[in-house]
Amino acid sequence: MAAAVQARVLIVARDDSTAGPLAEGLDKLGWRTVTARSEAGAAAALSDLQIQAAIIDLAEMDHTAAEGLADRLRAACAPRRLPIMAMGAPDPFQKDHGYDLTLAAPLHPAQAAMRLESLVRTAVAEEEFEVRVETFSERGHVLDAPEVDPTPFRVLAIGEPAPQFLALSNALQRNGAEVVGAFTAFTAFDYLHERPFDAVVLWAGDNPHEALSIAAGLRRNTRLYHTPALLYMRAESPITAAEAYHRGISDVASPETPETETALRVVELARAFRRQKSVRAALERARGSGLMDAATGLFTRDLFAGHLMRLARSARERNRPLSICMLKVAEKPDLKAPRTGGWVARAVPQIGSMIGRLVRVEDTAARLAPEVFALALPATGLHAARAAGERIAAVIGCTAFEAGQGATPFVVEFDLGVAEVASPDSVGYALEQAAAMAQSLKAG
Repeated sequence: MAAAVQARVLIVARDDSTAGPLAEGLDKLGWRTVTARSEAGAAAALSDLQIQAAIIDLAEMDHTAAEGLADRLRAACAPRRLPIMAMGAPDPFQKDHGYDLTLAAPLHPAQAAMRLESLVRTAVAEEEFEVRVETFSERGHVLDAPEVDPTPFRVLAIGEPAPQFLALSNALQRNGAEVVGAFTAFTAFDYLHERPFDAVVLWAGDNPHEALSIAAGLRRNTRLYHTPALLYMRAESPITAAEAYHRGISDVASPETPETETALRVVELARAFRRQKSVRAALERARGSGLMDAATGLFTRDLFAGHLMRLARSARERNRPLSICMLKVAEKPDLKAPRTGGWVARAVPQIGSMIGRLVRVEDTAARLAPEVFALALPATGLHAARAAGERIAAVIGCTAFEAGQGATPFVVEFDLGVAEVASPDSVGYALEQAAAMAQSLKAG
């Protein structure tokens, strides 16, 4: 591999029988890969390249070689957190090997890419939590560590009560999962809105397109987007596995797959999702610290400045990018009357709240001035940061705000600025640029 190429996914495999097609497919999807044939080769790649995640092919790997391999790879990547996905037969005892997720081989590239995105985001969120613990501790507030829910996994089984589907539900219950059945999509979404589930199983049966429509509905819902879904379909189904993965399905099984194996695959998806939820919940609890901006619920300017310094040091130590995005309510003639009447100021808390909901949980949103907001985006390059800012601006730009009785509601636009933080020394410069931007626009 050329020195200028930075791989994002390390595949540890003894041969290319399954790893080769997976690597080729991931490369086409934008996840650059490097393959290592041995643990020594994997450790060398982790030390030299910017690896974000690893996939271990368990085929032909004996128990001795697999024992402790995940821990050793993570140690070689430290302090950057390395999510590790195993490719092989699910094993109820595999949690002892330290994999974040185990999926049955062969992995489809689209399936792997979707799971990698989720695992990497969880790793970045865990790093963010570590930094926030330091920031909040300095101000006398202790953040509680992520707590994984110890209750049985909750699985929603959606579809007709076919014998194979009932057998799978029984297998899930034998593995300690609580299964709730929903025979229609309407009932399923009622359940999904009433209570949390760790995984969804969709029975394709005679109407696989309906099952995919339900999966698409999950992906369109921001609250349910990350909920994993296994598609249980007939072997002769008109829907291919590739199509299912591209539609957002997390895993595919058929009645020809033993129910015990399929149940373990569902439990694996639920386990990884529950861990992700615990990290997200720990970060969300920071909002109740009493240190946030009272009007918007975002970081204050001072809290953000201190946290950003720590993020910059963390990014350098972990060899990850860090970007800042600035959003300033733009000066425009249509806002003159609402601003004079105080309606823009009244809208700021809602705008800030919207920004807080539109960013990823691992991002830090702050209010720097009455109409100036900032985002610190860990593990995010300049181009992606600008795209995030533009997306937020576009969503808020579609919202009409109250301008008083008889007045036409107004909309806001943003002046957008983006910078990548090269080092802790450049944090001050970025913040000065943000302040200069706010001052120049206010003067204008």
